[in-house]
Amino acid sequence: MKIEFPGSNGSMLAARLDLPEGTPSAYALFAHCFTCSKDSFAASRISKALVDYGIAVLRFDFTGLGGSDGDFSNTNFSSNIDDVVAATEYLGTNYRAPTILIGHSLGGAAVLAAAHRVPSTRAVVTLGSPSDPAHITNLFAHASEEIVTAGEAMVQLGGREFRIRKQLLDDIAAQPQSVRLRDLDAALLVMHSPIDQTVGIDNAREIFETAKHPKSFVALDGADHLLSNRDDAAFAASMIAAWSARYAFDHTAAPEQRASSAGPKTPPVVAHPSASITADGSSVIVTESGPARYEQRVFASGHELISDEPAPLSENHGPAPYDLVLAGLGSCTSITIRMYADRKKMPLKSVSVRLSRERIDAAACEHCTSTEGMVEHFTRELTFEGDLTAEQRASLLVIADKCPVHRSLEGEISITTTETAPSL
Repeated sequence: MKIEFPGSNGSMLAARLDLPEGTPSAYALFAHCFTCSKDSFAASRISKALVDYGIAVLRFDFTGLGGSDGDFSNTNFSSNIDDVVAATEYLGTNYRAPTILIGHSLGGAAVLAAAHRVPSTRAVVTLGSPSDPAHITNLFAHASEEIVTAGEAMVQLGGREFRIRKQLLDDIAAQPQSVRLRDLDAALLVMHSPIDQTVGIDNAREIFETAKHPKSFVALDGADHLLSNRDDAAFAASMIAAWSARYAFDHTAAPEQRASSAGPKTPPVVAHPSASITADGSSVIVTESGPARYEQRVFASGHELISDEPAPLSENHGPAPYDLVLAGLGSCTSITIRMYADRKKMPLKSVSVRLSRERIDAAACEHCTSTEGMVEHFTRELTFEGDLTAEQRASLLVIADKCPVHRSLEGEISITTTETAPSL
């Protein structure tokens, strides 16, 4: 849906509102990169993907860019911030105030700066964004002397010619971006490509380290700065949708509204390289993922999750490695019991498994073959709900020990380690 609304200096800004079927679960605002437009690859593809998750997205052209009126040379970072605020006010007046602010490159810096002026903001997402808006001066560093002495200069940016005036440099230099980051009163998701040649990955680290919790980081593995690859944009959108659900969805809506607006029951398949490699279930890929010292991205059966170490070793962004081992044992145990109960037509309503781990003296272990040193000891507590007989409950306890993961952990395990050349 094409719309227009007045921007910071009264010029009409061109915008597009992408709406899902039914009642949106949330409204988001997307701010594009420096000298880009609302129809850039990243803006259009991410917006359309978010719609599949039930999120309405407003993307607009900053003053003097794309289809918007006004003179770009008269704009600056402050006017970009004001344009973002104007866009959120339009949404709040005509639809619903946005709870998610998304910005690509300099647009990310703009939404970070505008967030404190948008009371509805509960989540902010940056994509390949600079930690300081002054970073954009690197794009026309060759003309900086002329801009300062003559007051302006014509520069080539992205294959187009733009007039850059000294007031832009002065305005950027005066921005208190680090203060805004420290005072950000919203959840933050930092997304950045480790190989971004336009805005280096150190910018993501600086943003992440300056902001307070709750904050998350997702590496856009192999993506370029503009997210020009469709799969990279789809992956970013899926991560934004999944992450923002915790913070920005309208959980106060009636149940039937939430059901109709929550997007597809099965999220779109994201063709991320590691995810696709593991889709057949034959392998698992684990790779270092972000600013947290020990944070790992885990790809398994086409799915992704985060593993980490708890504080103070790291940032506790996900389950620790042994937590995943226990989770594997617990999941396998529950599935095995369910299969057996269904096959035997037992009235088992539900099963839950509680697990814990400790290192104990081998001499104190009744079932261990080792008698010296320390051994790993797992405790597994099962809870069955249903009108089960004592005999049925006893048989479920026996079958729990027959789950494949249990057998693997208690049996002999052989691990072969080799080195391969990087493939991602």
